[in-house]
Amino acid sequence: MTIHIEDLTFDVIIGLLDFEQDRPQRVIINLQTTYDYSDDAFMDYADIVTLIQNELKEKRYTLLENALLGLKELLSSHYPQIQTLSLKISKPDILAECTVSLSKTWNF
Repeated sequence: MTIHIEDLTFDVIIGLLDFEQDRPQRVIINLQTTYDYSDDAFMDYADIVTLIQNELKEKRYTLLENALLGLKELLSSHYPQIQTLSLKISKPDILAECTVSLSKTWNF
């Protein structure tokens, strides 16, 4: 099975710059993960959304790289049946002329 979570958008404090540490900014999360489905080992997409939001709000990461790694560790520990995980974090408002994103894919 493959779960897609697309354009999960919320405000969070994330970034290195002084103003990024003072006020929340919008981030957009995209996730794709594959796993072996069974009745007793399914992945709850609503739980995944909550885990992602809580992790980013509580940890207040300064680097997107560390945020991606933190999300990977969190999701793989909660869902050991994950086979592949692809995450993308976008900051659409940090630069006026573009959206900045960072992504990574893992195979387990």
